[in-house]
Amino acid sequence: MQNLTLTWQASAGASAALYATAFAAGRARRTTSAALLREAGTLLALFTLWQVVGHLSVMSTDHALDRAEWIHRTELAFGLPDEVSWQRAVTPHPWLVQGANYYYATMHFGVMLVLLLWLFLKHRENYAWVRTTVVATTAACLLIQFIPVAPPRMLPGNGFVDLAVQYGQSVYGGAVAGVVPDQLSAMPSVHVAWCVIVAVAVVVVGRSRWRWLVVLHPVLTVVVVVVTANHFWADGLVAVALLLVVYLVQHAMAGWRGQTGVPGVVRVRQEDDLREAEQHSPAVR
Repeated sequence: MQNLTLTWQASAGASAALYATAFAAGRARRTTSAALLREAGTLLALFTLWQVVGHLSVMSTDHALDRAEWIHRTELAFGLPDEVSWQRAVTPHPWLVQGANYYYATMHFGVMLVLLLWLFLKHRENYAWVRTTVVATTAACLLIQFIPVAPPRMLPGNGFVDLAVQYGQSVYGGAVAGVVPDQLSAMPSVHVAWCVIVAVAVVVVGRSRWRWLVVLHPVLTVVVVVVTANHFWADGLVAVALLLVVYLVQHAMAGWRGQTGVPGVVRVRQEDDLREAEQHSPAVR
């Protein structure tokens, strides 16, 4: 499996094509198809922006490795587990390494796309707040990523190994030597932010008892980004902190508008509970 890269040019082109198709569908009065295509185009446009930010910087890239070194030292000083030991635990098992690389390359965007499609088609009343959460959290992450920080895989002196390159599964085109701008956006981890958004949305919106299995996705993602040396623990912690701020802002704005709970979710669940109560209660005579 060679080079799983989706370049920003390809994602931008796909986004533009989706918008154009959505416009055509709208002219043909296919409103549902138009809306779905437009939302897919928006998600791809967000993905494109995330990639483009990697090529931009408000600071010099010269100290990106130094910042990564500082993060690693600080984590160890605070007693966090050394990511190097986690990576060394999986390196003797090629199938685990290749599985982790593949999960990192595909599940991040793929699972989010499935979530938004599910919400759009099955729970339209809850779609907007989840999409807003994705956009706001990603934007907050991108603002911080203007300050370049190298991922741990660029610190071989600390014991890290770029396992994706070793197995020909790099999503960065195989260019990992030295300081490469489009790879210096490790802090914070959008991978971690998105997987937590997915888990929260499924647990809050879903009704099945099996919905709790989605918690495995953020657990697996955190393990994967660490053992592949794409992120430090701190990258994920900062991403989750930003996500919590976004949730708090949404809650505050909902309160300001006179709403309660997550927009759409509480009302729909109350209606579902009422229907279930009516089905199980004796008929009123």
